[in-house]
Amino acid sequence: MPGSTTLHLKLHRPLRATGDRPAVRRFLIGSVLVFFILFLLLPLVVVFQEAFSKGLAAFVETFRDPYTQHSIVLTLVIALISVPLNTVLGIAAAWSVTRYRFRGRSLLITLLDLPLWVSPVIAGLLYVLVFGAQGWLGPWLREHEIRIIFAVPGMVLATLFVTFPFVARGLIPLMQAQGMKEEEAALTLGANGWQILWRITLPKIKWGLLYGVILCNARAMGEFGAVSVVSGHIRGKTNTMPLHIEILYNEYQFASAFAVASVLALLAIVTLILKTRAEWRAEQELRASRPSITP
Repeated sequence: MPGSTTLHLKLHRPLRATGDRPAVRRFLIGSVLVFFILFLLLPLVVVFQEAFSKGLAAFVETFRDPYTQHSIVLTLVIALISVPLNTVLGIAAAWSVTRYRFRGRSLLITLLDLPLWVSPVIAGLLYVLVFGAQGWLGPWLREHEIRIIFAVPGMVLATLFVTFPFVARGLIPLMQAQGMKEEEAALTLGANGWQILWRITLPKIKWGLLYGVILCNARAMGEFGAVSVVSGHIRGKTNTMPLHIEILYNEYQFASAFAVASVLALLAIVTLILKTRAEWRAEQELRASRPSITP
């Protein structure tokens, strides 16, 4: 029937999210693209252009410098320590928030976001206040010849603080949406907590977990503020890649500074690709976990 055909076409016509005119939509999309090109893409191109401004030989020579090599190794070491620890802590926090109901749960959820709202510089100063020579634990640490501030342990602690929320915040919405039906079924069949975690929960959240780990690693390798405060900028001892870039730039070694920066930029691009992939897979699993509605 003609009427039913018209109704069928109306039902399947794509719905517009807003009532904006085409000119308004083009203006908004164009503004976003211009912003992306000017403030994101263009600086990235400049970084690689300046990195190779003196030729490939000068670029390679930068990474033969012992201080540059040490900064790369130290950055990787700090990431290899902080990311696995925050992964375990993030899973524990997400499990506690989504699987238990207890007094103070809302406070715990709020505290998970604390590192996102506190300035990294302030976080570094807090660690100096606690672990520094004149800090609360300073005399005890000095008596036992334990060095936290201006050493690698302080840098790891600062990195742990600023990167803590990423894994937990990536898992909590996913675990809440998936619910606990499968875990409860396994529990009634006699599975213990570890079996439920390893065989049911982790396989369901693996892509969301990877998403959080990728963001955590990216922040750990690129952190500047908190690490700068607790490191002391000791060249060849406590300089990570971001700190080493600052030193090279202040010494007017612009090509070398941009060469090291290009490595971080390349890591950021790889991180973005992996993040997009993990985010897409997490959304696919989330959609698959939702019950389908059939007429």
